[in-house]
Amino acid sequence: MRTFDFTPLYRSTVGFDRMLSLLDQPGGVEGSVPSYPPYNIERTGENAYRISVAVAGFSQADLSIEAKENRLTIRGARQPKEKTAEVLYLGIAARAFERSFQLADHVAVEGASLDNGLLHVELVRELPEAMKPRTIPITSPSKLLEATPAQIAA
Repeated sequence: MRTFDFTPLYRSTVGFDRMLSLLDQPGGVEGSVPSYPPYNIERTGENAYRISVAVAGFSQADLSIEAKENRLTIRGARQPKEKTAEVLYLGIAARAFERSFQLADHVAVEGASLDNGLLHVELVRELPEAMKPRTIPITSPSKLLEATPAQIAA
């Protein structure tokens, strides 16, 4: 059986291409990967990204975000509340969750906000100066010999 290494392709997508993740997994399905809570990944700028996680019913105190090495982990666990009424139907999920995202090299978490039941995590890709493209000037030997005596004396 032939296996393919898609690692070089992840670098150009900042680690967030679901199609490549599906191709990389056997059978092309998520299998045992949890699907709760749902999330979106958006590109908001040339080097800026946003992960939006649907966390309806969770307060800011119920959520935690941890960035360690190249992994972003979002956890949620609702605090037990005093029952004030009898619940006839429970359709809003209240279960604890943990969702992890593999970040590509040089991607950093810039901040997070909770707005209308969506947790937005802002990411930015910061390339080190040594990895940024730079222009190399081209000189020719004939231009080096055209210096005047006044330029040499100065």
